Amino acid sequence: MQHGKNAWTIGRLAAAVGVNVETIRFYQRRGLLREPPRPPGGIRHYTPADNARIKFIKSAQRLGFSLDEIQHLLQLDEGMQCDAAAALATQHLSDVQKRLQDLHRIEATLANLLDRCRHGEEKVACPLIAALHADEADAS
Repeated sequence: MQHGKNAWTIGRLAAAVGVNVETIRFYQRRGLLREPPRPPGGIRHYTPADNARIKFIKSAQRLGFSLDEIQHLLQLDEGMQCDAAAALATQHLSDVQKRLQDLHRIEATLANLLDRCRHGEEKVACPLIAALHADEADAS
């Protein structure tokens, strides 16, 4: 292997992609990133392909993909299976939309409770705390 400008130690690779060394090792244990061979008495060296793979993983994480989903996308990328990747992304989009609906519901509920707190129209000390107690009673 060429050890120069296009080969990095794990520390240099981590710095180049903006993660720490333990993140790279974790990706290797999860099977997301190969572990390069260690030459006898030497240091493992990583390639531009490893750099690109970590950037892909981080990019997918920013879009909310789990590591399991990312592993699946990486496998699909190796086989150029765009239809399967699109199906995974479609499911992920559906999950994101559901989470957004939940967040909008949470936002509306909190805004309502805060409004009730500010106006002090309730006969309880704090409508927010009372509502949380009511949810606790509803959950049991």
